[in-house]
Amino acid sequence: MILSADSPPQGTVRDWLNARAETDGTAFVFPVGEEALTWQELHQHAVRIATHLTAQGIAKGDSVALMQPNCRDGVLALYGVLYGGFRATMINLIAGADAIAYALDHSEARHAFVHEDAHAIFQQATKPGQVACLDINGADSAPLFDLDATDQALLMYTSGTTGRPKGVVHTHASLLAGGWTTAIAHALSPSDCGLCVLPIYHINGLCVTLMGALVSGGSVAMCPKFSASQFWGHAGIAKATWFSVVPTIISHLLHGETNPDQATRTTLRFGRSASSALAPDVQTAFESRFGVPIVETMGLTETAAQILSNPLPPGVRKIGSPGMAYGNEVCILAEDLTPTAADQEGEICVRGPNVMLEYLKNPEATASTFTPDGWLRTGDLGRKDTDGYLFVTGRLKELIIKGGENIAPREIDEALYSHSDVIEAAAFARPCKSYGERVEAAVKIKDGSTLTNAELIALCAQKIGAFKAPDIVHILDDLPKGPSGKIQRLKIAELTSPV
Repeated sequence: MILSADSPPQGTVRDWLNARAETDGTAFVFPVGEEALTWQELHQHAVRIATHLTAQGIAKGDSVALMQPNCRDGVLALYGVLYGGFRATMINLIAGADAIAYALDHSEARHAFVHEDAHAIFQQATKPGQVACLDINGADSAPLFDLDATDQALLMYTSGTTGRPKGVVHTHASLLAGGWTTAIAHALSPSDCGLCVLPIYHINGLCVTLMGALVSGGSVAMCPKFSASQFWGHAGIAKATWFSVVPTIISHLLHGETNPDQATRTTLRFGRSASSALAPDVQTAFESRFGVPIVETMGLTETAAQILSNPLPPGVRKIGSPGMAYGNEVCILAEDLTPTAADQEGEICVRGPNVMLEYLKNPEATASTFTPDGWLRTGDLGRKDTDGYLFVTGRLKELIIKGGENIAPREIDEALYSHSDVIEAAAFARPCKSYGERVEAAVKIKDGSTLTNAELIALCAQKIGAFKAPDIVHILDDLPKGPSGKIQRLKIAELTSPV
């Protein structure tokens, strides 16, 4: 099967893995020491696991939970479940026992691949006999189910920062399309190797890197997790040509002590940033120090990751923008759901082959997320310029409304990130009797810094004005984050005391 830039991948994950198995190419390498996998070997394991699952009496489309970190067995389990026609239900291992229990119960998963490191949290989250642990090396088999592109393939739960997590359902078609949008935006080919440090139980790690490699025929260098001290070394060992990370990782690398050697710099075509806005000052400083261009992008769990990307160099990368649409349509809609004019703010909406099927068992949420003519409402505010580049201006649920004026937290974040000692930053709202809401922020600063709350407030006032500047900046050891490393600003208020 051949990747086309003009139309999304046809068929199923099974079809694409069958096609890749006809080559002798490398599929996965593991810089930390696990044995590599060719596409042929991955196919053989996937067939074995899929027929084993069928022999257990699991019905087509049933949820099979994956409680796996980034590792060889996690890759095998994922592809085995997808190959067999079951619904791969990705469990966020750092979500806590209550959230895991909810996901297992809501998805009706009765079988799970549980990594040895996840057994303790699995036992906390389940009752005896509720979910059976599967054997990754199981050998009994039964004939496979027939499979179609419209069959359900993936179930992934949102972070649930504003209520119970929602279960996002993707079909084989939309899952493959998620890898395709990445592949065509970044011109991925069989000679590319993507460094994966983001967890595959998050949509970025799974769709961007893994599905991107499947549809492009390239390979993946999978690390157990991100390590600032080992990142460049792992990239060099794997001869990685690109990587996908989040802004907090870029900031940690920038404040770290290690640098890539010249061979690694030369091999890396680009780095990719997603999940939240990348501060322009951080991007500029990163590129100046490491000599690796950063391509800012945007994606959602509901869209199998990427919806927007800046072009690769030498194309125009607009700093501060996640770019333009690749493989799907993106528009800006006003409150009445009509399109806005260029450079006018509204809600970012998406339509295309990578958009989810539904929220599992939640028809009300599904209906409210789609407009009558099929646009998925992202909940993000933005504007589109005359060149087709989008600029994210805020999140509907995160806007700070002070004295009736809307303040986008991103403005404050970027002002804070302009200081070289700031590693992480996030602004948020705090209820206030005088203004309704007031602005506060939290930062993580580098070790040894003498930066103070007063100095940070003054910096913000200088850059964005006193009205938008935070009343207080909390200096914390770490800011709360989701599974992708995205800062969860709505949780910061719970962790800090009001002034």
